[in-house]
Amino acid sequence: MKRLIATALTAALLAGSAAAVRAETVNITVAAGHPPVLRWVKHTSQTFIPAVNKALEGTDITVNWSEQYGGSLAKVGGVLEAVEEGLAEVGLVSSLFEAAKLSPQNVTYFTPFVSSSPTAIADLIDTMHEENQDLRQSWEDNNLEYLGAAIGIDDYLLMTNFPVNSLDDLRGRKIGAPGPAVNWLEGTGAVGVSGNLTTYYNELQTGVYDGVIVFASAALPSKLYEVAPFITRVGFGAQYAGGIAANKEWFDAQPEALQTALRRGGVAQRKAYHEDLDEAVANAFEVMKANGATITDVSPEFRMKWAAGMENVAKDWAAKLDQEGKQGTKVLKAYMDAMRSAGAKPVRDWDKE
Repeated sequence: MKRLIATALTAALLAGSAAAVRAETVNITVAAGHPPVLRWVKHTSQTFIPAVNKALEGTDITVNWSEQYGGSLAKVGGVLEAVEEGLAEVGLVSSLFEAAKLSPQNVTYFTPFVSSSPTAIADLIDTMHEENQDLRQSWEDNNLEYLGAAIGIDDYLLMTNFPVNSLDDLRGRKIGAPGPAVNWLEGTGAVGVSGNLTTYYNELQTGVYDGVIVFASAALPSKLYEVAPFITRVGFGAQYAGGIAANKEWFDAQPEALQTALRRGGVAQRKAYHEDLDEAVANAFEVMKANGATITDVSPEFRMKWAAGMENVAKDWAAKLDQEGKQGTKVLKAYMDAMRSAGAKPVRDWDKE
């Protein structure tokens, strides 16, 4: 009997020891170039991380998170490289500021005036990533695994320190715009200057810019209405600006449970972010108006004239990618077809001209 009890105790101890070996704490650093005041970064902390943790409940895996936002580890446009090199396991990658490395992901920024729905665009782009190897390949070529959490950006507008009543008012004015959005100023006579949200306020305040192309949900927390009180809703359209990605070598080495949890976190973030965004946009306009901003909606004729005055930057962009072996024309057509099927009514059919 004593021998049986001893044997049972030994087996129990061995089982406990095996369980202890199986239990694992994984250290994950997640980086973002923008600060947490911006919605997509806020939800990385408030939605993505809790969703991953919840998905891991019942497994032997726990995560010790290190959150590095606001450029503390990598500045805007530097997160891809930080994740690629393993300085962070996970990052909020702004494809908008990675035009060379993630060029196919910028398809929406080369097709303005297509749709004003950031939710529709984000859902579509994440679906396209699941179905379109040409899109996934861009991430994989940079040692990244795309996890989703598509960042849909609400309808872009123009904020200036002067009133805009016609396209002639833009002639000679210096307008800051993010990445490829500089192309939207072609044909207006304005001087486009590449910039981003982290510098817009100071550059407007010091006269580097006369205005910026921006979106309401970021203009409010950045207080741009203080230095650019004339808001012109041109209807450039909602955009896809990036998502969450992991270092691919690291990701591939992780247990399936953690891989699944990270993907579920991406889905949770995309949904929560966009539910939050819709309400925030309406509130942003109300608050900016209450603080002295003048808000103007352009006529359909104004919008059509702006769009018609642009070169077909989409086809030029697609042709350049084709030459690089990146299937730009296929991506452009797939995106435009999908948007039209979803009910979008583009001012210009960029892929058909």
